[in-house]
Order: sequence, then C-alpha cells, then structure tokens
Amino acid sequence: MGEQPPAGAAAALQGLVSRLRRVLGGTSSVQFAAGGYRLPVRGEDVDVHGFEQLAAQGRRELAAGRAKEAASALAAARRLWRGAALADVLEAPFARTAATRLDEMRADAVEDLFEAELQLGRHAEALTGLAAAAADRPLSERLATLRMRALSAAGRQSDALAVYEEVRARLGDELGVDPTAELREVHLALLRGELDRPAAQAVEVPPSRLPAAVTSFIGREDELGRVAQLMGAARLVTIVGPGGAGKTRLSLEAARRDPAYERGRVWFVPLAGLSEDDPEQLADTVLSVVGSAHGRLYDGAKPMTAAIDRLTEMLDVGDAVLMLDNCEHLVGAAAQLADELLGGLAQLRILATSREPLAITGEALCHLGPLALPAGEPDLATAAEAAAVRLFVDRAGGVRPGFALDESTVDAVVEICWRLDGMPLALELAAVKLRSMTVDQVARRLDDRFRLLTSGSRAALPRQRTLLAMVEWSWDLLDEAERILARRLSAFPGGAGLTALEAVCADASLPSRDVLYVVDSLVEKSIVQQTGGRYRMLETVRAYGAEQLAASGDDVSTRFAGYYLTLAEQHEPLLRGREQLRAFAVFDAEHENMTAALRTALDAGDAARTYRFIKALFWYWGNRGLNNQLETFMGALSDLGAAVPDEARRAVELVRSTSGAQEIHPARLLWISQRAFTPDAASDDEQLQQSLTSPDPWVRATAHWAHNFTLVEQGDLEGGAAAREEAVRGFEEVGDRWGLVMSLLAIGRVPSLRGEFATSIAAFERAVAISAELGTEDYLYWTRNRLARERMRAGDLDGAWRDLRAMQDRAEQLGQRRREAAILFSVAGWQRRAGELDASERTLDTMATLVDRLPYPEQMARDLIDGTRLMNRLAARDAAGARELLARAVRPNITRNQSNGLAWAAEQVGELLALEDRPVDAATVLGWSQAIRGAFDHGEPALRVLVAGLVERLGEDGYRDALEQGPGCPGRTRWAG
Repeated sequence: MGEQPPAGAAAALQGLVSRLRRVLGGTSSVQFAAGGYRLPVRGEDVDVHGFEQLAAQGRRELAAGRAKEAASALAAARRLWRGAALADVLEAPFARTAATRLDEMRADAVEDLFEAELQLGRHAEALTGLAAAAADRPLSERLATLRMRALSAAGRQSDALAVYEEVRARLGDELGVDPTAELREVHLALLRGELDRPAAQAVEVPPSRLPAAVTSFIGREDELGRVAQLMGAARLVTIVGPGGAGKTRLSLEAARRDPAYERGRVWFVPLAGLSEDDPEQLADTVLSVVGSAHGRLYDGAKPMTAAIDRLTEMLDVGDAVLMLDNCEHLVGAAAQLADELLGGLAQLRILATSREPLAITGEALCHLGPLALPAGEPDLATAAEAAAVRLFVDRAGGVRPGFALDESTVDAVVEICWRLDGMPLALELAAVKLRSMTVDQVARRLDDRFRLLTSGSRAALPRQRTLLAMVEWSWDLLDEAERILARRLSAFPGGAGLTALEAVCADASLPSRDVLYVVDSLVEKSIVQQTGGRYRMLETVRAYGAEQLAASGDDVSTRFAGYYLTLAEQHEPLLRGREQLRAFAVFDAEHENMTAALRTALDAGDAARTYRFIKALFWYWGNRGLNNQLETFMGALSDLGAAVPDEARRAVELVRSTSGAQEIHPARLLWISQRAFTPDAASDDEQLQQSLTSPDPWVRATAHWAHNFTLVEQGDLEGGAAAREEAVRGFEEVGDRWGLVMSLLAIGRVPSLRGEFATSIAAFERAVAISAELGTEDYLYWTRNRLARERMRAGDLDGAWRDLRAMQDRAEQLGQRRREAAILFSVAGWQRRAGELDASERTLDTMATLVDRLPYPEQMARDLIDGTRLMNRLAARDAAGARELLARAVRPNITRNQSNGLAWAAEQVGELLALEDRPVDAATVLGWSQAIRGAFDHGEPALRVLVAGLVERLGEDGYRDALEQGPGCPGRTRWAG
C-alpha cells in the first residue's frame, strides 16, 4: 500500500485492466500510455468535475438572487454523491488531501442549498436536513445561522434561541472563542423579533392530478390510517391485495389526505393499460403524466435512462408523491424505476398498488383484504354496521332507488356479502344485478357467480367489468407450477396447512419439495391468503380454481379423501384424553375439509369409507353440538342400500333410535350412540355392566356417568352419588374435559337441592372454567347459565347479573343471535327474583317476537315462555292468571316425562294450589315433586317460603302427612286438577 506496490502488481494490474475492458466494451475504453493505462474520458463525464461545476453554478445563481435556479443546480450537485469521497482509495498518497477538499466543497454546497431553500420559503422542508447536517458539523456557525432562521420562520423562536446557546457553549468549550459577529447579529435580531421571515414564493399550484371520485368511499377507515402512518415513515408504500379489493380506490383516498396533495405534488400513473411485453413503456408513461403536469413534453425516442434522468429533474420539487397503480404485470420494471427515483430524490415518496410487492429495500406493505363482514348471525343493527353491507346497500340504492336494509332484505344481503368474501368489486357487480332481480334472487344464484356477475361499468377496464375477467387477469399472471397448485388448492374448502398440500397436491408435475416455494409465490401474488400456518383462497378465486381443476382433468379427490380419513381416524381417539385440546384444534381447523372428503366418498357410493368417516367424526360432532351433521350423513349412508355394511346398518338404526328425542341430554345421547360403533354390542344393561368394569378408564368413567344419569331419572339421587364421584375421578385420570364438565354439572346438583350453595357454586365454577378451556360454546353457555341460576338461588343477584352480562357480551361479540335471545330466559328469571316483575314481562314479550331466533323448535320456545310467565304470575300471587297459564305451561314437561321437568311442574302446581287456599293438595303435590326428583328442593327460595306457609297453616304433622301422600297419587295429571 502507499508507495510500496504489492507482490505481483504488474500481473494483477493487467488482469484488472482486462476485466475493466470487458465491462466497458472494447480496448479503446482503456488505453495504454507511457507509464501505465489511462481512461479517455471527458471532464463532464466525471462526477467530481460535474459536482464542482454544478456547485459553482449554484453559488453564482445564489449570489445573483436567483434562488430557484440555485436550488436546482445545487440539488443536482448533491445527487452526484454516493457515500464518502474516494472512500475505496483513501490509503493512496494523493487521496486524503483530495477527499478533504471534496468533503469541504460538499459541505459548502449543502449549506448553499439550504440557503436557497430558505429564500424560497421552504423552511419546513429544510429543517430536517439542517438538523442532520448540524449533527455532523456541530461547530459550523453558518449551519447554526441557517437553523435559527428556519426555526424562526417556522414560528419556533424558543428552539432557535436554544440552537444559539448550544453553539455558543460548544465554541467556548472546544475552541475557546466567541460566536462571529454574523451569528451574534442573527441572535440579536431574533431577540428583538426583527429576524426576517422569508415569505414563501407564490407557487402556482397545478390542478389535481387524481381521478375524481364518482361514488362514495365506504369502509377502510383503519386501512386509511395505516397507509397514512406508513407514508409518514417510509418512502415506498405498496398496497398489496387480490383483484377487486379496492387497492386503487384506497390509494386515491389516501393520496387526497396526504400533505403533498394540497401543494399539487401528487402524480397518479395508471399502468393497467400497459403491455407486460414492453416494460420499457413504463418510464415513458410516468414521464408523460409528470411532463404534462409541468407543461413540458418528452421525446419518447430517448432511452429509458434518459427518461429516468428527466423524471428525476421534474420530480425534484421537495416533498412529493408519485402513485404507480396496478404494477403486478410490470412488477420488475416498476421496482427498478422506483429504486432509481428514490435513490435520486431524497424527498420523493412512492405509493404503489399491486397484487404482489415490488420487493425492493425500504418497501413498506399495506395488505388489503375483504371489507369487514358481519359476524355470526347478525341482527339488523349489527349487519348495518359492517363495511361490506354498507357498501352493497349504498351501491344497491344507486341502482334501485329506495332499496334499504330492513328485516325483509338483511338475510339476503348478509349472505351475498359472505358468499362474495366482502370484496368491493364483486359486491358492486352484485348490486348492479338489482336492476333486473330481487336481492333474494341474486343471493340464490351465487353458485353460478361468474355467469351472474357480468354487468360492470362500460367505462371500467375490461378486467373490472365482470367477476370472471377480474379473476382471469390474476390467473393469467401465474406460471404453470403456480396454476397447478392453485387449482388443486381449490379442492380444500377449509384451506390447508403445508403438510396437507404436500400430501394431496404433489406429484410428478409438482414435486413435494417445490410446494412450499410455489404456495409462497401464490401468497405474494394475492391468489392465496396465509393466516398462521394455513393457506386458503377467497371463495371467488376458489370457485374459479375449481372450474380450472375440473376442466384440466387433474383429479386429486382420491388423495384428498384418503388424507383426511387418515387424519380423522388418527386424531379421533385423542378427543377423549389429555391430547384433547390439540385434537379438537385439528378437527376445528380441518372440519370443512373432512366433511368435503366425506361427501366425496358418499358421492362415489363408497359405503365402507363413508361409514369410517362418520365413525371418526361422530364424537367431534357430538361435542361441538353438530348433531345435524350426524343425522344428515347417517341418513345419506342408509340410502346407499345394499352397499352398506352390516355394522354400518346397525349403527344407523341405533343412532336414529336415540337421536330423535331432543329432550335427551346430548351427553346421554353420546354415550348411548357410541355403541353404534362397537361391533357385536350387547344389550343396554349388559353393555353398561361391561363398561363399568372395562380396563379403559374413559369407558368406565362414561359408564359411571350414564349410570348416574339413569338413577337420577328414576329419582334415586343418593344411589347415583358413588357413580358421580367415580365419573369425576375417571375423567380426571384420562384428562377428558368434556367428561369433567358433564360430571361436575351432575355433582353440583345435589348440594344445590340441599341449599349448600358454596359447594354447588364451586362445582359449577369449575365446570365453567373447563368449558372455556374446551372451547365448545354450547357447554360454556350451559355451565355459565347454570352458575348464574345457582347464584340467584343463593341470593347473590349481583354475582348472577355479572355472569349474565358476560354471557350476553360474548354472544354479541361472536354474533350469536340465537344465544343472545336464549339468555333472555335467565334475564327474565333474574328480574323476577329481583322483584322487577313488570320488567320480566317485558323481556318475555320481547322473546315472544323472537321465537324464530331461539335455539329451540318454535313450540318448545313458546312453552318455555309460558312456563316463565307462570312463575311470574305465582310471584305476583296472581292465582287467576297462573291458573289460566297452568295447562299450557306444565303439559309439555309432562309429555317429555323427564324427572327435572316433572318435578318443576309439580312445584308450580303446588304454589298455585296454595294460592287457591288448598294447602293439603299443595303439600301433596310437593310430595310428588320430592318423589320424582329423589329429594326436596330446599335450595329454591320460593319453595322455602311456600313450605313455611304450609307448615304454619297445617302444622308440622299435618304438612308431613300431606307431603307423604304425594308418592301415592294415582296419576300425574291430578296435579292440575
């Protein structure tokens, strides 16, 4: 290094010259001369010379008072710099002196540029750069002067004074000198308020370069905030999303709210019309937009580099935004253009829209998906708040004046929004169909969506006029491997993880090792959405992919069904043990796919595989409350006729014999029905005895639970005590949370009847906690509702109300309209116990209007309402009103013939008879209640009051005699006599 050449320097130099000639193209580019080699270049081709010329020109223009011309020349000089001067040759003897000189020239040019900007009134834009420059050169008095002037112009006098004090202190501490006279004069002028504030030069703001909005902007408030945040922090922001998501509309709305828009520094460049075969058009297209705004045209014959140089010149106006819309088919060229412009213009920002990222350093992404959809089973008010619904209703009102979201249209509108994934373009195309169809007709025809949605705006781009064209545009941008995987992924209605994709979609045309990379590319191109470890398509894209799959003859159904049958059978035993939560998570995630695979087997007439699927899914269906699935597929299996195996035929008969009775507790139904999948099962009694001694602890626990259930129904509460305890121990041993919930509900019943509320509430609280862990909404509702009722019985109305509010909040959050309505039964009960009988009646009146929304058959819902009204009449001591309701209220419980319902009916009759001055009959009926249930309900406050009144009237012996006559009553219907 230095003056001592390295070993082999001559050979190394010749090698480097040879490589340099190849890069520069020919021997004439590097000439041999006396003493070495030389490059025959002109002075203006060397950045250093160009910088010196531009810096000198800028200084001359500044001295002549031409600030605008000075700023242009000095900004061009600054753009020639890339890093430190001569950074790669600083060890050479000549370099350090030259580098020092160039660094000083650069610093002077930067200060001159700040001076020019301040004279142009661009103090706000200059402040950031001044602060950075001052940090590098803290002792520069000129920079301090410029900063003080800029801060003063911005109205920040206190900050300007702080700059002076900081510099004065540094000069004294580090150099031992005072500030120069010029800096002191600026400080004094600042103190006196005499510092000139340069007025911004009048700039003719050009008209808006953004397309005018012709429809209202709906939704996307969060996304607008996100784009604004990104635009403030990054210089390249790309809005990425699938076709029809509204990327262009969001970008335009975001641009109108950007500060650069008010200054006329936003340029919108639509790229959709450019051919992907000619990316060179991109720079010309951008230049034609920017150049026309400047009133200057561009010679399109110039090469792309010249176009970029011209763009750099035109866009050098300070803070500005260039919008590149629809980059996906020109993504490589768009990325190159953006990178070069951002590198040359420090204050330029780019807002792009594309179906995949530009993928260059510094890019910030705003992922745009569907509009917000109404959750669960929304009511009218909830549905009206969803952005997707608001957009559809707005566009529908423009097509069909007077269209409104009401009770007659809400279900169809919500279905349309869900079926079309909440995608704005699809919703707008659907709304257009209301010119000739009703909203219900549109909803019913969405299975044929590509034929239906074909009436977009004639002024729109061709790919935005129909739903099919929109999807085809995205599909055409895929390569062959991406198309293969995309159409095969359409076979998964519930999306899939990587393991499933590799198992089902891979073959010779798409090797398993490539699947991850191909699906990642599909995510990048917004064909596939990734959430966690799962990949899925929007329903419209999946429908198109399914058409492509069918047309290609690319059949993956066998691999699909085989994979999901194996998955279900492997995880089914885990549903009843310590791996239960993980197994439920697998079934939850894959249920749609498993059901689709089951239908594949059923459609193929494969009875054996259909039966295996049902057997593997049965316990999951029961625990998740999906009994309709069981009944539907069992019925379909039986329709296969002679192909059904004997074992499967027997299973169908047994399940059908038990599942029709809706009054049977679902847990009891599950225990009975599991026999359907046990070959050569014995009779009920034999099966129970065998199960009680089974080596499998889960089977034993279930048998003990079922044994308790049978004894309780027979009125033998005490006889079931041991069975209940064994069930809890058994389910704890195997870790089955479902079994624990069922057993704890049974365990808490007896202390509740005794009025031992601390014990019963503890059991129900534990059941609630385990239900929440299990994640089954039905069980969580049952256990929380039971806990709330128990708190009411214990007199803790505040605690009960907190439970009810928690239930209501959860149902509302999940959009569970039916559950929200069902909770009103408990609300009415709470109001009755709180003495608010009028409020309770109003709640029941509301429920009477919601019988179609309650999670019961309509007649059962009306029976429950009548039963609750009966209790209100009795609480109000309205004997006539209670007598009028009695038959309707108690008869359904007698018909269903369940012990708890029968006991409740007897208690209501007993209360009524006491009101009608028939104390002996009242006590007798209460005795029947005790016999049916196996214990008197000492935990019910109303019954304690009733018994105290009867004892007072009949005496202890008289009451006991009448009570003991109850079990001997000849018939249950005598109660209502």
